[in-house]
This record gives sequence, C-alpha cells and structure tokens, in this order.
Amino acid sequence: MRPPHLSRRRALAGGLGGLGALATAGATTALATGCAAPSAAAGSRTRLRFWHLFGGGDGVTMRGMLDAFRAEHPGIALEAATLQWGAPYYTKLGMAGAGGRAPELAVLHLARLAGFAPGRLLDPFDVDLLGELGVRAADFPSDIWRRGQAGGKQYAVPLDTHPMVLYYQTEVCEKAGLLDGKGTLKPLRGAAEFADALRAAKKATGQPGLVTETLGPDCITPWRLFATFYSQTGGRVLSEDGRRLALDDAKALTVLEFMARLVEEGLWVRRADYAASVGIFNGGKTAFHLNGEWEVTSFRTTGLPFSMTRVPGLFGRPTAQADCHAFVLPHIAGRGGAPDEAAHTLVAWMLKHSVAWAQGGHVPAYLPVLDDPDYLALHPQSAYRDVVDDVVLDDPAWFTGSASRMWIELGGVFSGVLTGSRTPRAALAEAKRRLRRLLDTRDPLSGAAS
Repeated sequence: MRPPHLSRRRALAGGLGGLGALATAGATTALATGCAAPSAAAGSRTRLRFWHLFGGGDGVTMRGMLDAFRAEHPGIALEAATLQWGAPYYTKLGMAGAGGRAPELAVLHLARLAGFAPGRLLDPFDVDLLGELGVRAADFPSDIWRRGQAGGKQYAVPLDTHPMVLYYQTEVCEKAGLLDGKGTLKPLRGAAEFADALRAAKKATGQPGLVTETLGPDCITPWRLFATFYSQTGGRVLSEDGRRLALDDAKALTVLEFMARLVEEGLWVRRADYAASVGIFNGGKTAFHLNGEWEVTSFRTTGLPFSMTRVPGLFGRPTAQADCHAFVLPHIAGRGGAPDEAAHTLVAWMLKHSVAWAQGGHVPAYLPVLDDPDYLALHPQSAYRDVVDDVVLDDPAWFTGSASRMWIELGGVFSGVLTGSRTPRAALAEAKRRLRRLLDTRDPLSGAAS
C-alpha cells in the first residue's frame, strides 16, 4: 500500500506532498505531460492521458496494471501521471476541467462527486459504449453506482470501495476465547458484546483491547469511527440533497458516549497518532485495530498473526463508513472519437482485472470479480467482501468525501472525545457549529467555467 507509516490518512486529508513524486520512467509521466500538446512519439496510435493519485503500494500495483494494459492494447499510447494526493490533486483536476487542459481520464473519490460540478468540470460516460465493453449498471452495488450519477447521467464509474474494517490479532483473541473452532473471530452482536470482547482481551494481556488513531495533525480516524457507528443507528449527517444539517442529537450522543466510555474504562488506547496506532497493533499485544482496509499490506509484511473482518453492528445494521475510488472523464471540449473510446476501454479493462487491485485491501466494486476464484483465494482480503453492500459514503456536499474539509475538521473535534479534552455533548455542539459553517460556505469550484 505504501512504505510503513507513510500516513495514508494524512494523504487522504491533503497532508502529504511527497506522494506525487512517484513518477517512473516508461510507466508514469511528469505532470506537465498531462497538459502538453500531443506527443509526436504516439505516432498513429491513440493518445490516452490518465491522472491518478495512487502512491506507495497502490502506486506500484497501478503501474503494473497499466503496463499490462499497454501490452494488450498496442494501439493506445497511454500516458499516466501520478499527482499529489489530497486537496492539491482536486484543485489541479478541477482547474484542468475548467480550462480545457484536462486528461481524457482521471480518478476521483466518489463521495467528492457532488462538489465537482458534473456537466461543467466533468463529462458523462457513454453507458452504451461501456455496455459494449461488458460493463453495465447491474455489475455494481446499486447504491454505489447511483452515487456516480447526476442529472440522469453517469459521471463516475466506481473501481472499488475502501471501508473501515476490524483487524484482529489471532493469538490474543484465541487466548481471550474470542475465536471459533476455525480460528475466526466469533460474531460480536451489539455494543455490549463488543465491550465484553475488549474486556476479555484486556484480561488476557493486561493491555487495552482496541487501538486506533486518536490524535495528531489532520487526525481523521475519529470522524470515520463516528460516521461508521452513527450510520448503524440509521442517522444521517446531512439531508439527502446535502444542503441541510440532519444530525440526530440523541443518536449521535449514544455513539459518542459509548466511544468515551470505552476509553475511560481503559479498553481503548487513549492517545495514539496514526503511526503509533499501527505500531501498537503490530506489537502483537493488542487484540483489535479499527482502520481502513489499506493496512493489510503493512501487517502482512511484518508477519503479524492477524485477520480482518467487517466492523460489527454495534448499533444496528453493520454498516461501515467508506469511500470509493472511481473513474471520471474531466471536461474536454468536443470530447469523443478514438481518445474517448480508449478511456472507456481502459475503465472496462481495469474493472475486469481488479483482482490485482484488491491485493491492497480494497473491495472491488465490479461484482463479477467478487466471485472470481483468484479473488476468493486472497486472505484475509476476501473475508470482508460482503461489506460492499453495506458501505456508507458521506452525504453529498462539496465539503465531504476523502481529502475533504469535513474529515479534517470533524476528525479534530471527535478526537477530543477519545483523548478526554471534550465531553461528548460539547463535541456534538462543536461539530454542528462547524457543519453549519461549511453549509453556509460556497463551493470553491462552483464558479469554475467550462
């Protein structure tokens, strides 16, 4: 996924500039190439420019997949550029779409689509052409596919979903009596059973049973944890159209007070930044770690005895906060012809070959892959594949989704609940204040002209 402790959560929040430096000769071109005049080297081949934001292990996987595509499609001159993750990426992509200097294809986090001016900064996909290439709406979870739509047109095609998951250290959990006869974590149904499991783990090791990121610059995990548990109550943060605050105080307080109690009881490590949380779990004495699925590579590399599963349903349906990497077509005047067909061809190829992409922990959004024997052979990645039907993306607004203002601001607010610097009630009041301010702030891309 990435070098150890090169914090993906800071990258998601726009905090790492170095991820854009992973250009590789022959596989990834310099950023300027994406804006330059057509290369004469392409000759009679169809030029296809592709921007993405994948660094670390994901970047290595992406480059390998793109090389394989090139080998199978000699008539397409694919030029791929890795840009800096986070806010700089989205600013660059938005301005490229507004200024007519965009690539034919790019990656976008699906929850960011609402704030990306579909129809002006993005062009719609030709769903008939996708169908000819073997990609249809029925091949995706309906909710994820629908999130790629605006005004009746398809502006995003999801590649994966990357949800919050539960990692568990198998030796500790076995000692605590939490595994079944197959060495798999027993079902944990409800908040009380989850708390009891943490108590059993602490009794077995003398250490808190759970570790997560709770503090640090651009600390976003507390927001993702709250969003996961709150979604299980059936509550939503914003109205369906993303224009009004819809937080349910009672449901939000139920979640925040539960989180605070676990820390106060010593069942959850109170103070750990992202790198420390990964390191503590890697130390082998902590039973559980809640994080995005992308750390699977880190833990497999160290040889830690662990597995992964879905986040249990503590407050109802076992939903999990997530986002999706998706393909989009940045706006190009007069889009069409061979370059546009090449973009659709690459999208279809990537979806059908997303077993390789799933090695980094991501759950393929293209449903046929979930039954592929090669995917089912991936352990523990395939163990939580059914979460694809229960992922909850941020409500649609310009300030939501990966690398968003909301993640950073509310991550900092809910961090205080875990570290003890805010009461749950004070944190909820502050979260609502910040959300109202964001709702009252104009989308900075709303004035971009095509």
